[in-house]
Amino acid sequence: MTGTGTITEQRERTHGRADIKPLPVWFFAFEGVCGGAYDLCRVWGTAWLVIVVLGLVNLVVGLTVLRRRIKLVRAMLKGSRTRKIAFGLIGVRLGLHVVLGALGAQTTSVAGHLAIATTMSVATVALLYVDQRITFKALGLRPAPAA
Repeated sequence: MTGTGTITEQRERTHGRADIKPLPVWFFAFEGVCGGAYDLCRVWGTAWLVIVVLGLVNLVVGLTVLRRRIKLVRAMLKGSRTRKIAFGLIGVRLGLHVVLGALGAQTTSVAGHLAIATTMSVATVALLYVDQRITFKALGLRPAPAA
């Protein structure tokens, strides 16, 4: 008698997905920095240089070290959840600044901008991690421990 694990493994091998491993959470750190980029640039005018360098590092790491995980990245980018996350975070950012402006409590201090940047960065990383888990479930894969 064959267990369901064996059938699932055969299906994964058949579709060429058996080798897909989840992206490590640290890989989403660049997207987190992008989530807080506006406020970081408001605090430090030259922060955009660091963001560009981090973007290049992210690109190099993505194309070399994580090359075998490109199928997962493609699946995530094709999913509508990823676009919803991106537009949702932009909406939260704009809404937060509009609401604070309407209340007369515009964010002008370094601490305020850093707090918003940190919140947006953490939310971005967390949402992308959850999106990755949902993508794995939708593809019928069991995520192996990240190596």
